[in-house]
Amino acid sequence: MYKNLPYWLLPVFLVFVLSGCAQTEASGPQMDYEETKKMVVDILKTDDGKKAVEEIMADSSVKEQLIMDNAVVSDTIQKTLTSNKGTEFWKKSFEDPKFAESMAKGMQSEHEKLIKDLMNDPAYRGMLIEVLKDPELEKEFADLMESKRYREHMQTVITETFESPIFKAKLQDLMVKAAGEIQAGEEAKEKE
Repeated sequence: MYKNLPYWLLPVFLVFVLSGCAQTEASGPQMDYEETKKMVVDILKTDDGKKAVEEIMADSSVKEQLIMDNAVVSDTIQKTLTSNKGTEFWKKSFEDPKFAESMAKGMQSEHEKLIKDLMNDPAYRGMLIEVLKDPELEKEFADLMESKRYREHMQTVITETFESPIFKAKLQDLMVKAAGEIQAGEEAKEKE
């Protein structure tokens, strides 16, 4: 079958096909970065695009690459917390009684756990009992309780207690509750 075809037909056919391919590339407008970006974002917003991203995120090899090293996370948090902006953020955040209360409550369980663990530690308990039984400590403790310095310290402790976020939140709740009860009592008297 191929023997009857002229030899010049094959090169003409190849030139024809190649010119057609080249013409398609040249005639089609090239997309710039913004158009490509817009197209990709539009694709990702579709249901199929979302499903594809979910499948990629579900892949175990991708998850392994996304998991960060604990040392990197710890270092980043430490740098963020100790920076000037971090310090300002925490100062402003702790001025809000609700935030300070929730933070203190979150840390409270860890503090209680630490103290309970220490109280169950025989070595720690033994040292604590030994220190408390020391007669010199008892005498120093009595002298300390009567000193001006201790009274100033107690005043500072009381002031700090009043400034405590948990205490402020509780006091605020009590004041709101008391105001509500007073208002309810006045309304009841007016109705009589």
